[in-house]
Amino acid sequence: MAWAWLILAGALEVVWAVGLKYTAGFTRLAPSALTLAAMAASVYFLALAVRAIPIGTAYAVWTGIGAAGVAALGILLFDEPRTAARLGSIGLIVAGIVGLRLSA
Repeated sequence: MAWAWLILAGALEVVWAVGLKYTAGFTRLAPSALTLAAMAASVYFLALAVRAIPIGTAYAVWTGIGAAGVAALGILLFDEPRTAARLGSIGLIVAGIVGLRLSA
């Protein structure tokens, strides 16, 4: 169950990081409230995951999911560059996450 909590925590990290774009510097109430709630939930589920997963592995996977997810959504939602180097770098992050999972 710890890995499920960790994946959920990572997904919520993506939600809050992308949500920051919509808060307009925390001047918009609804996006700000959703972003703050996702932040709190992300950290909560990370805390549940580290009960059974080593902190170094859990934190690296959590941030990796966040980094790869936000980079991918930046491409899809905000028309950020779709270069081969960028896509390859996202792929390397995903490969690192998979490697950490397989070695845990």
